[in-house]
Amino acid sequence: MACADITFVRFDQQRLKLLSAAQMRRTEQAAIASGRVTGLSMMQTAGRGVVEALLRAEPHLAARNHRAVVLCGPGNNGGDGFVIARHLHSLGWPVEVFLAGDQNRLPADAAENAAQWRKIGQVTPLTDLTAATLADADVVFDALFGTGLTRPLGEDLLTTLDMVARQARIIVAVDMPSGVSADTGRMLRPSDTTKQSTGTQRRIWPKANYVVTFQRLKPGHVFFSEHVATNASLHQTLPVLAVVDLGIAEFEPDDRLVPAGAGAWETVHAGGYPQRLGKPNLAHKYQHGHALVLAGGSSHGGAGRLAARAALRVGAGAVTLACPPEALGENAAQLNAVMLTPVADAGALERLLADGRKNALCLGPGLGVGQRTRALVLAALASGQPLVLDADALTSFAEHRETLFARLHEHVVLTPHGGEFARLFPELADQLDPSGAAGLSKIDAAREAAKIAGCSVLLKGSVTIIAAPDGRAELSIALGQRQVPWLATAGAGDVLAGFITGLLARGFDSFEAALAAAWLHVECAGAFGPGLIAEDLPDMLPRVLSRYEAELQSGDGCNE
Repeated sequence: MACADITFVRFDQQRLKLLSAAQMRRTEQAAIASGRVTGLSMMQTAGRGVVEALLRAEPHLAARNHRAVVLCGPGNNGGDGFVIARHLHSLGWPVEVFLAGDQNRLPADAAENAAQWRKIGQVTPLTDLTAATLADADVVFDALFGTGLTRPLGEDLLTTLDMVARQARIIVAVDMPSGVSADTGRMLRPSDTTKQSTGTQRRIWPKANYVVTFQRLKPGHVFFSEHVATNASLHQTLPVLAVVDLGIAEFEPDDRLVPAGAGAWETVHAGGYPQRLGKPNLAHKYQHGHALVLAGGSSHGGAGRLAARAALRVGAGAVTLACPPEALGENAAQLNAVMLTPVADAGALERLLADGRKNALCLGPGLGVGQRTRALVLAALASGQPLVLDADALTSFAEHRETLFARLHEHVVLTPHGGEFARLFPELADQLDPSGAAGLSKIDAAREAAKIAGCSVLLKGSVTIIAAPDGRAELSIALGQRQVPWLATAGAGDVLAGFITGLLARGFDSFEAALAAAWLHVECAGAFGPGLIAEDLPDMLPRVLSRYEAELQSGDGCNE
């Protein structure tokens, strides 16, 4: 078997590139139209690559007599399955092949590979698959449905997938776990289908130990992994993702790339430090801006203090915390390098911003929900200065969205978590409902939100989406090698808001500041490790930035 070009995905390699399902189809069609490849040759490469990826990951399986079950679907994904079966047979494996649908209605390329398999072994209807057959197999290959699936699965197929999840030892999903949208990472199923007819709860999310896709990672791979990582009830480990190169990159459409963190890599890692995050030797503090963070009243200042410290630590030349007069003493007792000033109301804020020297603002952390916060936000927006709206600043406009959207501008960053996003963009959030059949991906939802708001939007999660009104979108992925579960701690979001604010003060544009801050946020959490609390995050920045500087000097930071 010829060696395939296979990449095992690491989420800490930030030049991952994604293709949507539609983009992948256009790429394949363009490659075939060029005459460089055929659908049949790509199918051969894909099936061979799946087998090789598994053997690289599980070298002990290279021995003969391991038993496989291959589940083939009615389309080209099923054709990949027939290729897999043939290669496994050549290795000496006993292989059983099950087909969903009619052999006589397979697409031409899949039919050709099915015919080649029938010279070797049998094809059994999927309806004859039993739990015992699955349990006896060393590996089950799920080649039922790939990235082309766009409609919900029927009851019979859902039951089969549930049986596979329960019985199989190792599941290798071909292209996508069957039934999962390649764009959203959600299960395509009828919204009212949640239980088996017996009333027993079904695992509505398929299981996969390995997912081997082709040419590029799809957004659904990332979001499926996020769902597995954040839902302990699934009792699943994160699937190993592998990408088989089909050799057709030159045919990817011009709008092909949804880079997963490439911008953060460029901004922060590969040449961004020290040119952007470092400080020139002769520069004075005000060349790095003056950030203003608004805090809540007495006993509600902690979130603002966290944001202020983060803004200062990320390099803002000066940071001032503005709070109600009655909270000055409380904050003065806990701050040193951060300056203090009283701001009683929106009028006081307008006067403070009149001279323009405070060039980046943060509103929301601990600020309180209500009319006062809305007034402060509108005053801050009227200044035209770059600002971050987080937490209470977002929730305060849940019933006044149009008022907010009318005042937002391109220098603003909104930083909602899922709940805040739903309050500001309910129509979009409804399309993110995992009970839906298709809906929007988080990428598309964030993009649409940024377009509606006219500013950058950072949608938080294990996969954080940063979107700009012009359609740009980047992902900061905290999964796999970058997984930092201890970042789920009170105040972590306040620190992120402060990081963004500090970078805005230093002259980063809104999209770039949000992207770099999200990346640094995860890196700081990873540098500290278990036991992290929010106060620890800013103090990890020196370690993280020193590492970047060392990597840059050694040349490692510029590696793909």
